Amino acid sequence: MNPPTARPAQPWWRTAAIYQVYVRSFADGNGDGVGDLAGVRSRLPYLRDLGVDALWFNPWYLSPMADGGYDVADYRDIDPLFGTLAEAQDLIAEAHGHGLRVIVDLVPNHCSDQHPWFREALAADPGAPERERFWFLPGRGEHGELPPNDWQSYFGGPAWTRTTGPDGAPGDWYLHLFAPEQPDLNWEHPEVRTEFESVLRFWLDRGVDGFRIDVAHGLAKKPGLPDVGPDPDVTDLPYQDVDAVHDVYRSWRKITDGYSGDRAFVGEVWLPSPEQFARYLRPDELHSAFNFEFLCSAWEFDAVKDVVDGTLAAHARVGAPPTWVLSNHDTIRHVTRYGREDTSFDMGNKRLGAPTDRELGLRRARAAALLTTALPGGVYVYQGDELALGEVESIPDGLIQDPTFVRSGGTDRGRDGCRVPLPWTADGPSLGFSPDGAAQPWLPQPADWAGQSVAAQDADPHSALTLYRTALRLRRDRLAALPERLDWLPAAPGVLAFTRDGSFACAVNFTPHPQPLPPGSTVLLASAPLQDGRLAPDACAWLDLPAPTRTDAPGADRRG
Repeated sequence: MNPPTARPAQPWWRTAAIYQVYVRSFADGNGDGVGDLAGVRSRLPYLRDLGVDALWFNPWYLSPMADGGYDVADYRDIDPLFGTLAEAQDLIAEAHGHGLRVIVDLVPNHCSDQHPWFREALAADPGAPERERFWFLPGRGEHGELPPNDWQSYFGGPAWTRTTGPDGAPGDWYLHLFAPEQPDLNWEHPEVRTEFESVLRFWLDRGVDGFRIDVAHGLAKKPGLPDVGPDPDVTDLPYQDVDAVHDVYRSWRKITDGYSGDRAFVGEVWLPSPEQFARYLRPDELHSAFNFEFLCSAWEFDAVKDVVDGTLAAHARVGAPPTWVLSNHDTIRHVTRYGREDTSFDMGNKRLGAPTDRELGLRRARAAALLTTALPGGVYVYQGDELALGEVESIPDGLIQDPTFVRSGGTDRGRDGCRVPLPWTADGPSLGFSPDGAAQPWLPQPADWAGQSVAAQDADPHSALTLYRTALRLRRDRLAALPERLDWLPAAPGVLAFTRDGSFACAVNFTPHPQPLPPGSTVLLASAPLQDGRLAPDACAWLDLPAPTRTDAPGADRRG
């Protein structure tokens, strides 16, 4: 595969713009109302022209879809809902032909309850070898009626489900940190490690360029599976960030290093401290990880500056590139979040119900898009970000499919609101998501999305889509080759300004009033029109600076 044009000689993943494809909601090729690989293949030119470097695909494996494909029954096959293995191989090749690399999701913490291993385990007697690949334990209490420990599922309720024997008698319990249909694998078992090393090679041999590791911090568990207790230390939980997990990634890194083409890992690592986070990015472990601190940050000057400083410092310790993320398939879309009084994000909270100022959220989202694409490192774009789509908060209860809705008793509306199928055209029953005359999309689209469709924004010079295309082109042509550092520039209170090399600068106005730009600067790109030559409120601008720019002026803060 030829690398994308204008890409510097350093490994591609250090500066890549990566587009997240939630296959089920991207494009429907066969007319059943569900996105599929045929739909993605038909839209590859769109993704190429958007200006991204790589595509990350959420799980496309064989699955009962109890959790949107994160319950995997076969890691070496494609679910018929999406297509076939042959289509996946064709998609990888065609993406490469467009200069797009391919990252696939890997789910190693748990599998599906329909995976052959787990079906064998359920059929086996207590204590049988087939059960040792999972966490089967007898319950506590006089009759084993209580779970083995006090761990709770991320989706609500206990993290344990009790089995039933052939005679109907209750048996041992099994661990699932997510839904009961997602039993946790026991990474102390050698067959588990061998199997996933084989799965890595299976997809690497088919040309994938990397893997996104689901729940990367959660594979290993503390010996004995101790209770969390009533007042847990969030930096020392028994089911996350256990030291043994790092040996797994060191062995995986040896595998990818044996392939040509700079194959890479990106980890989903939700941890409370930057010191814990950085350990996953040591030179012999994962190449990169999602920056959830930035995603969760409030849209406020101090909060954003602190998280940028903290991110750069944490990654510098291990020589890894930072990543910048605004939304994904698990989080409320940032256009909606930025229009609320509380603009921060807390996983599992603030999903629905808070009043939202759409226009305010849109202004801030446009500014955030330029900020993230200007920062050093990699950037992720969740499908629909480039269209400035908001969270869909009107999905009827009967259509919600996210297991968190049921597991929480309906108190958590779940993540379906950010997974609604994309609008491609301004008319038609599915806004171009499916072919004419096809089934309705698997989740309903809001009627006002017609005005936010690709067709409606394509030729509009002021649209979010045009802003993303322009920013990603400039980023590839100019910013990707800049040093992986930044220097803070003196600016008015409430204005965040930095330069990457003394000639390019980025400025963000977090205040409610227009603010002056650096003297002598020239605007390359702005998220909103200037107001009397000043940067508008909640706006971001990319700037050419006059030479020389004194980054050592009083008040400047150098980072490197």
